[in-house]
Amino acid sequence: QVQLVESGGGLVQAGGSLRLSCAASGRIFSINAMGWYRQAPGKQRELVAAFSSGGNTNYADSVKGRFTISRDNAKNTVDLQMTSLKPADTAVYYCNAEGYYSGSYGVSDFRSWGQGTQVTVSS
Repeated sequence: QVQLVESGGGLVQAGGSLRLSCAASGRIFSINAMGWYRQAPGKQRELVAAFSSGGNTNYADSVKGRFTISRDNAKNTVDLQMTSLKPADTAVYYCNAEGYYSGSYGVSDFRSWGQGTQVTVSS
């Protein structure tokens, strides 16, 4: 199917910046939606920022003005530039992609998650 590999997490002080990257690989036919989610301890996974299948860019209210998502369709990558980080941004960040891949029996749909990358913001 389609695999997602994330990179760029780490430990940063409040007010600092980090950039997360995600690369999709496999027999990709097309990617319709791609973005970032996060899950803090004891909380549900939530949307951070994503490009929707309809072409819109969606951000969580809590990150608007601080985070910027970008995408390279030719390379099947999506990045998340995070600035003015807060301790509340501490979480495991997951890349997500939805689309179609070329399988043995033709084109099939997929929805894949990356393995997650830890972002820790200290106060």
